[in-house]
This record gives sequence, structure tokens and C-alpha cells, in this order.
Amino acid sequence: MSKLTLVAAVAALSTLSFGVLAHGEAGESERSMMPPEQKAWGIGASEEQVDRELVIRMDDSMRFTPDHFEVAEGETLKLVIKNEGKMLHELVLGTAAELEEHAALMAKFPGMEHDEPYMAHVAAGQTQTLIWTFNRAGRFDFACLLPG
Repeated sequence: MSKLTLVAAVAALSTLSFGVLAHGEAGESERSMMPPEQKAWGIGASEEQVDRELVIRMDDSMRFTPDHFEVAEGETLKLVIKNEGKMLHELVLGTAAELEEHAALMAKFPGMEHDEPYMAHVAAGQTQTLIWTFNRAGRFDFACLLPG
């Protein structure tokens, strides 16, 4: 089985210019109603499919801990995302190109609301989870695309 590496793309994307953003607060029930969509970096999954849990911490220093991790192709992770900062943060999974495209879209439409199974918006002091199957080989990234 091949290994995948995910790397935080905060530094590269934090140099982009952003407007003020507003994100929707879609709950787990809304998210679970959406059919899974295959992406280049995998597909959304359910709690029953989880192979392993990984805690990712983020704070106002604009860093993730850990800033990278490896998964086996086909492995399903439950990402427990803890915001230890004082402001809203997010974690978005994707390829570097997809993250750059998403950042540009957010800059163009700063008021757009969105919620996808590969992203979590986490309020200060709160925790959110993402469950994702990494069923494609490659190197993928994760980033916070909010201004700050």
C-alpha cells in the first residue's frame, strides 16, 4: 500500500489577499445529507468507516500541529480539529491547486457561504471533526484560508 503525505499549506496561502469572510454553520445533519463526492484527495466517509483518529490543533499563530501526517491509500481518518485560538479558524483538505483556487474564489466572493465534507470551520475554543477516506495516491495539503 502506498503512503500519502498531507502537509499544511498555511505559509504559502497566508500571503494571499483576502476580504472579510462569512461562513455558514451547516451542522453534521446537513452535511450527512449530501452524497459523497469523489475528489482528487479522497471522499467523505462515515463514522463506521474510521480506521484511525488524528487530533489536529490550530491556534492564532496560524500553524497546525501536526503540520503534516501520512496515511495509507484507502485509509479513513477521523480528523479531530481543535481550535485553541481566540478567533475562527478552518481546516480545508485538498490539492495545492484546489486550495489556491478556493482561496481566490473566497477573495472574489467574500460573503459566500459554503460547507463541504472536506472542510471544518471551528470557532474559538471549539472542536469539529472531519471523516475522510484518502482513496487516491498522492501528496495533498490542508490549510486555513480565512484572513488573519
